[in-house]
This record gives sequence, C-alpha cells and structure tokens, in this order.
Amino acid sequence: MSSSSSKRKEESHLANGGVKQSTWSKAFCSTAVWEEKDEFLDVIYWLRQIIAVILGVIWGVAPLKGFLGIAIFCVINAGLLYVYFSSFQQIDEEEYGGTWELTKEGFMTSFALFLVGTIMC
Repeated sequence: MSSSSSKRKEESHLANGGVKQSTWSKAFCSTAVWEEKDEFLDVIYWLRQIIAVILGVIWGVAPLKGFLGIAIFCVINAGLLYVYFSSFQQIDEEEYGGTWELTKEGFMTSFALFLVGTIMC
C-alpha cells in the first residue's frame, strides 16, 4: 500500500518541483497546458454532456419542442464548445484534428442525453 501512495506522490509532482494540476482545474484555467491530447478531449466530451443535461432540463420545463428546440440545442451546444476551445483555451485546433473534430467530439452522446432530459422533464 505504501508503494502505491508513493507512486501517487511522484505522479503529482512535476520535474521542476511544482504540483501537477488536476484536469478540471486546467479546464477552467485559460493558461493551461495540455500535455496529453486525450485529456483535453475528455474535458470537451464531459463539458458537452453537462451542457446537454442543463439544456435538456430547461427545454423540458420551458416546453421548447420540435425542430426549433433541437436546432437551438445544436447551435448552443456546438457554439459554446467552439468558443471554449478557440477563445478561452486558445489551443491549436490542428493538433486535435481540426475544428470539426473538436466540434463533433461527444456530440451524438450529448444529443441523446439532451433528448432524455427533455422527455423526462
């Protein structure tokens, strides 16, 4: 057990003596450096799911239905994430396969979650 705790301590410290930031603390810091591509893609994926749940509940309560409701959800979902990775995080989209790859990351899952949230409320 002590070897696993020492391993965690080693992983939490960087080579320069600083403490490694958690993924979520980097997600809300505009100056974050993403060492791993998958780590940033996970943040995009989960932020999209959170947005889908929130909008699904709002659309269910509001009752915003039909094509207009779905179209507005798609625009807000894609737009918020685009602003997040292009303006807030200011990453190089080409490192992640381009703007389209980042925009569609986790989109269908979030769309399904949005529909479930809308139907349940």
